[in-house]
Amino acid sequence: MEIKNKTIVVTGGASGLGEATARSFLKAGANVVIFDLNDDNANKIISELGSENIKYINTNVTDEESVTKAFDFVQKEFKKLHVVINCAGTGYGARIIGKDAPHPLDHFKFIIDLNLVGTFNVMRLGASMMDKNGEDENGVIINTASVAGYEGQIGQSAYSASKAGVIGLTLTAARDLARHSIRVNTIAPGIFDTPLMKMAPDKIRDPLISSTQFPPRFGEPNEFAQLAMHIVENTYLNGETIRLDSGMRMQPR
Repeated sequence: MEIKNKTIVVTGGASGLGEATARSFLKAGANVVIFDLNDDNANKIISELGSENIKYINTNVTDEESVTKAFDFVQKEFKKLHVVINCAGTGYGARIIGKDAPHPLDHFKFIIDLNLVGTFNVMRLGASMMDKNGEDENGVIINTASVAGYEGQIGQSAYSASKAGVIGLTLTAARDLARHSIRVNTIAPGIFDTPLMKMAPDKIRDPLISSTQFPPRFGEPNEFAQLAMHIVENTYLNGETIRLDSGMRMQPR
């Protein structure tokens, strides 16, 4: 699928990997709509870019009504939807048996709801809108997992389970949506130099860098965006989870 003049939704597009992706697709000539909850960051990006081809709507990806209204907004602004890139998500660290109590169940449910259920919610509603395009290729969906979905570290039970769910969803979603001419792929990033990771102390950063192969560094957000753009453009790429991690394998801690 060509990117120019297509309409792209990026969840979590107000920061990190999502922001880099939104910027890259806009530069490539796409219409971009950011779904996020961070009004300040999103509006700052919109103001900085100064383009009529990028919009923002406050969206809770876990809420059906909120996402439905967001896609109604896309319809009103750009008429069609061609690509959904799910970057919204977060992590939480806790051992199953902590020092004072077991892992909080509500925290586990929150991470699953945001990272997995939120991804599915946006995917199903976005696919329904894409299905109306009536084109040879109606759409492309790109979800974001993590290498933690394969090699979760100690204390990552909630995060790893949510991302493993996204990985497991990839092929079945691609099969479900094949008859609708919609492709589904997933990117499983390693450790990327997002603003949050830049704030981490060396005792956290150094062991992670040492687990990379070549190049021996964290990923740059624009490298995630480059892969997302390739997935959109390569029509034969479907049902695949692609690790983007410099060959790293996460250690237990």
